[in-house]
Amino acid sequence: MTANGGRAQLPDFPWDLLAPFGDKARQFPDGLIDLSVGTPVDPTPITVRDALAENANAPGYPTTAGTPELIGTIRSWAVSTLHAPSDIGVLPTIGSKEIIAMLPTLLGCGEGDHVVIPAVAYPTYAVGAIVAGATFTATDSPELVDQSVAITWLNSPSNPTGAVLSAERLRELVSWAQSHQVTLISDECYFELGWDEQPISILDQSINGGNTTGLLAVHSLSKRSNMAGYRFGFVAGDQQLVAKSLATRKHLGMMVPTFVQHAALAAYSDPSHVQEQRSRYAYRREVLWAALASYGFDIHHSEAGLYLWGTLGENCWDTVGRMAELGILATPGVFYGENAVNFVRFALTATDSDIDQAVSRLAR
Repeated sequence: MTANGGRAQLPDFPWDLLAPFGDKARQFPDGLIDLSVGTPVDPTPITVRDALAENANAPGYPTTAGTPELIGTIRSWAVSTLHAPSDIGVLPTIGSKEIIAMLPTLLGCGEGDHVVIPAVAYPTYAVGAIVAGATFTATDSPELVDQSVAITWLNSPSNPTGAVLSAERLRELVSWAQSHQVTLISDECYFELGWDEQPISILDQSINGGNTTGLLAVHSLSKRSNMAGYRFGFVAGDQQLVAKSLATRKHLGMMVPTFVQHAALAAYSDPSHVQEQRSRYAYRREVLWAALASYGFDIHHSEAGLYLWGTLGENCWDTVGRMAELGILATPGVFYGENAVNFVRFALTATDSDIDQAVSRLAR
């Protein structure tokens, strides 16, 4: 369990620390294979691109709340895919990172409030607490934190580990949060990329009994639809919390562009492209996992999502250096917290050709 005290300063942007290793990897005879950041490389579905183009003439301002058609489509998707109640609130966002960073502020957190984030976590959860002026604790046992907690973040499937929270654990956390008036927010951006385990949403009625009070889920089109450049996500759940976030976002002018809203509507109306993308990632995951294991990596978790989480039993920076000598750039686990200092993360978001090249290099 780790915590910050008082008002903290934002940390240095972690990816800047990888630059020297990227330079080293580029010196490899066949060049750099970047398995670090996790930026999608496969084509955006043609139906999405067509919807964007057809609605490019958008002289007026978009609505912060989203078009009724878009909200209805997302709500229907959440009911059928997440098994959410049909009365959830839905709010479109400018990608998922901005809503993760902004939610503590939008929900009124500030000095004297406490936020709990996962022990090994996407850095933006902590950034959001810092921006709001709140303090935070990194732990997977929020119910044991000896402070009054305002917000608790969950991340299932996890970035970076790929771990999936069980239904039993989710029920425990929902019960605890609702009985203690804690806002429980689940980052579920990799929900449709379950491999060895099927992810379960916090909005699933088998988890919350149809009561979404104090519950929010964050989703994104970046990875499941190769739309990272479009910057579209949404937050859904407790109607009052969604309305509170919407009210502040109106003042701030935080609106998803009209043509992006139409593109998102197309993406959520077409499930076929998601299965096609899953097949691509399934191949990359299989061959890269085998190559890393043969090299000597012990792969932990990685049941879902777009990453393989491995260790050579040494400091992560030493491992990043080893990989850079092969022209492969990996992400050091320390980016996700002090509990991950011996791990590295490999992204599956590289072309089949680059993944095959990485496999060949690891075999050397």
